Amino acid sequence: MLVAGFPAAAFATNCYLAATGPGEDCVVIDPGIGVEGPLADLLAEHRLRPVAVLLTHGHLDHVYSVTPVCGGHGVPALVHGADAYRLRDPLALLDPALLAMLEQQFGRAATWREPADLRRVSDGERLELAGLEFTVVHAPGHTEGSVMFAVPQVPDGAEATGTLFTGDVLFAGSIGRTDLPGGDPAAMTRSLRERVATRADATLVLPGHGPATTIGRERAGNPYLIEASR
Repeated sequence: MLVAGFPAAAFATNCYLAATGPGEDCVVIDPGIGVEGPLADLLAEHRLRPVAVLLTHGHLDHVYSVTPVCGGHGVPALVHGADAYRLRDPLALLDPALLAMLEQQFGRAATWREPADLRRVSDGERLELAGLEFTVVHAPGHTEGSVMFAVPQVPDGAEATGTLFTGDVLFAGSIGRTDLPGGDPAAMTRSLRERVATRADATLVLPGHGPATTIGRERAGNPYLIEASR
């Protein structure tokens, strides 16, 4: 499997492309703030054609560019039903001070349009996209509709037994915040115990922020996963 990624212009949100190989169809995962140019360059470099955009959850830093990306390629956006409301206007859910900071950084007022083709996914659903099979793993706690996307394939050259795009459920050494609107510490603990800790140690973790890791590495050293597993 070909996986390419890069951090967005704000919040270092990881945007990923996944495909069976160069010159093929692909999916885009979590197109955040300021990703349109780098994403276009990456698509051209690997000669990839997007067929869908997958969203791990509805926070602005993961969805900001979803509408231009979907519109530019005529593809749908897929999000868990419990987070679909966030796509109506994620700017309205943002702290005003943070919104003002972003507008100052990028030199213009932020605008929003909901994707024309927004599809809701549910836990356990299997998505056949770009020659790959993504399984939706609902893991609330960071938001109500946070999901992970599990794929049996691994990136070329990786020594792993599967890949898990975890969004803000699990990071290397940490987890996503639970103190924002829609967050739930108890739900996050259940998700870590029942949806993350049950995965094989050799599973490659590609998180929404920060470097790649593995389930085994996090099981041994991530304090949140260790506590949730007790």
